[in-house]
Amino acid sequence: MYGPGDVRVVDREDPKIIDPTDALIAITATCICGSDLWPYRGVEPVDHTLMGHEYVGVVEEIGDAVATLKVGDFVVGSFCISDNTCEICRAGYQSRCVHGSFVAGAIGTQSELARIPYADGTLVATPGQPDQDLIPSLLAASDVLGTGWFAAVAAAAGPGKTVAVVGDGAVGLMGVLAAKQLGADRIIAMSRHADRQVLAREFGATDIVDTRGDEGVTAIKDLTNGLGAHSVIEAVGSQESMMQAIRSTRPGGHLGYVGVAHDGVTLPADQLFFAEVHLLGGPAPVRRFLPDLIDRVWNRTIDPGRVFDLTLPLDQAAEGYKAMDERRAVKTLLTV
Repeated sequence: MYGPGDVRVVDREDPKIIDPTDALIAITATCICGSDLWPYRGVEPVDHTLMGHEYVGVVEEIGDAVATLKVGDFVVGSFCISDNTCEICRAGYQSRCVHGSFVAGAIGTQSELARIPYADGTLVATPGQPDQDLIPSLLAASDVLGTGWFAAVAAAAGPGKTVAVVGDGAVGLMGVLAAKQLGADRIIAMSRHADRQVLAREFGATDIVDTRGDEGVTAIKDLTNGLGAHSVIEAVGSQESMMQAIRSTRPGGHLGYVGVAHDGVTLPADQLFFAEVHLLGGPAPVRRFLPDLIDRVWNRTIDPGRVFDLTLPLDQAAEGYKAMDERRAVKTLLTV
């Protein structure tokens, strides 16, 4: 991305093995993330930045220290690099690995090839070569599904719980799917877009709230006997969405927030003090969930790939960004 709104597909030097823990992968499919739209819209600085952090592909070469992968493996990679052995990783927070980094910017997987550091701790091989129709769902596990899943876990979604989801983008929709898989009794999707409401219901939403702000909070309270939801997923990252999520959570409830905060989002301490809700969020430790998510996709228990509603070849990436920016697409898959 050369600048806001300026996405170009250019030739880059092929990556090479640098460290013995590296793997080189030929990318089969990648995609455009909602977070990629922040620099596209000029909210984040961007200047000749390598784009992309969601990816699946085939291992072409491995370093001497790589033990869990072999050439020819089909792999799903996390959007965060992690060794998966440090104390923080072992606690389940691989997105904050002491040796970690982000794929976006540094590596850029909207590309044909990628060098993945700490391959054993970042990549997970599938049981075999996937059927073509499974590739979108495996790609979703790389970030958007894993992020929605973390949000649902952070929100303590499960049996006996009512879950409210703030945000109807790809992550919010994956949060609906995750809450359903985790056994939530009731799932309220907050959405003002008819096509996304349909998908939310297909993923497990039992109720739709098409208002936001004060009206949205009131609607959630009306659906929960005036108490608020047990579990709330925040998947936007704006001031309005964060406050809407906090106010929609009942006292003692849990809020999982995974929307990347922008535009100077601040949380008023006095309202947090009296809200008495549990807060947990941040960059999702996708690597923690990858083995389970791959298994669910492989066994066709879930089909998160339906969140991709536009597929383009990599050389048309600029159109994919434009479509998402104009809300003509929820999420764009790029074939390589």
